Amino acid sequence: MVEEAGTLVGPLPGLQRMLGRVRGSQPGPTVIGVGGLHGNEPAGVLALVRVLEELGWRGGELSGEFVGLAGNLAALAAGRRYLGRDLNRSWTPGGLAAAKDAGPAGSSEDKEQVELHSVIEEVMADARGPVFLLDLHTTSGPGEPFSTVLDSLRSRKFALGIPVPLIVGLGELVEGTLLGYLANRGVAGIVFEGGKHDNPSSVDASEAGIWLALAQAGLLDEGTFPEVTVSRDRLSAETKDLPKALELRYRHPISEAEGFKMLSGLRSFQRVGEGEILARNKDGPVRAPSGGRLLMPLYQTQGEDGFFLIREFHPSWLRVSEYLRRARVDRIIHWLPGIRRDSEGDGMVVNRRMARWFTLEILHLLGYRKEVDYGDRLVVLKQVE
Repeated sequence: MVEEAGTLVGPLPGLQRMLGRVRGSQPGPTVIGVGGLHGNEPAGVLALVRVLEELGWRGGELSGEFVGLAGNLAALAAGRRYLGRDLNRSWTPGGLAAAKDAGPAGSSEDKEQVELHSVIEEVMADARGPVFLLDLHTTSGPGEPFSTVLDSLRSRKFALGIPVPLIVGLGELVEGTLLGYLANRGVAGIVFEGGKHDNPSSVDASEAGIWLALAQAGLLDEGTFPEVTVSRDRLSAETKDLPKALELRYRHPISEAEGFKMLSGLRSFQRVGEGEILARNKDGPVRAPSGGRLLMPLYQTQGEDGFFLIREFHPSWLRVSEYLRRARVDRIIHWLPGIRRDSEGDGMVVNRRMARWFTLEILHLLGYRKEVDYGDRLVVLKQVE
C-alpha cells in the first residue's frame, strides 16, 4: 500500500476502517492515529500502514496500544475532500446525534461518522491507560510540517515531543473537529500536518510524526526503536529555519458563491505584509488584513477556509503560560477591569469598553482561547486541561 518513490500519492480504494491494532505486552497509554478524515489527504493513511507493519512483529516491546484508523473511506477511494459534507466539521453532540438519527437514509459522511465514532468508543473502552489522539492531515499548498493543538497543557506537552512548529489557537477557531470532540472527553491530542497532499515526502514526514508521538506518549522506548531518533533528526532538519511557536491571528472564511481563487506560488509560513494581495474573488482583490505569516493557502476546490495568518512568539511564553496555569491564576483573573466570570458557564466575559490592553493576551496565556463575540462583550472559553 506504500507508493513507489517519486510517484504522487493518489486515491486509496479498498481500505478497511481498522488499518491495524498493535497491543503491547505491558499496559500503558493508547494512541489512536487517524488518517484521511479528508479523502484527498491519503498521506496519513499510508504512514499509519507503514508504522503498523513495522510494529506488527515488535508489539511485545510496546507498553500500551497503537491503533490506526482510516477516516472517510468513500472520499479516500474517490480522492475528494468529502462527498457530501466535511467529516471533520460535525464532531459536536448535535452533529453526531444527527448522523445517528439519519440511519440508512443518511449521507455517506453520516455513515462514516457513526462507524468511526463506534470504533473509537470501542478502543477507548479497552484502553489500559490514558488515551491520545494523533490526527494526520496534509495541505493543498506547499509548506513544511507543523502541529496544532487545543491549548491544554497535556496536549501541548504531547505536541512538543515533535520538533515542528506548534501553532496554538487554530483548533479553537475551527468548529466540529474530531480533535475538539475528543478533547472534551479528556483526550490529549495533536493535529499533525505533514506537507502537501500528493507529495510522497508528506508520507515520510507523517511517518516521522507517528514515531515521535508514540515515544512522547510513552508507548515505546527510543533506545529500542531507532526510528524515533531518525524521525526527530528528519523533522528538525526540515523545519530548522522556522519559528517553534506561533499563534493564529486571522482566518479568512470563504463560500462557493464568491469565486475565491488564491494567487499562485504561495506557501505556508511565508511572510506577508498588511494589504498584500493574496487572492481574488468576484469583488476583486483579497488582501491580508495584517502582516504576519501565511498558513494553508487554499489550492483545492473544496474547503471553507481561504487562508490563515499566524504570528510567531518566543517559546518561553509557553513556560510562562504553564506556570500561570499550574498556579491557578485563573481563579483571580476576574479581578482585572472589564473581566467577569460567565454566570452561565465556565468562561470569562470581557467588556470591550472597560478591558485594558493585553487582556486577551493574558486570557490566552491561561488557556482561554475560544471566543464567542456578542458585540460589546466577548465570552472567552477555556479548553479542558
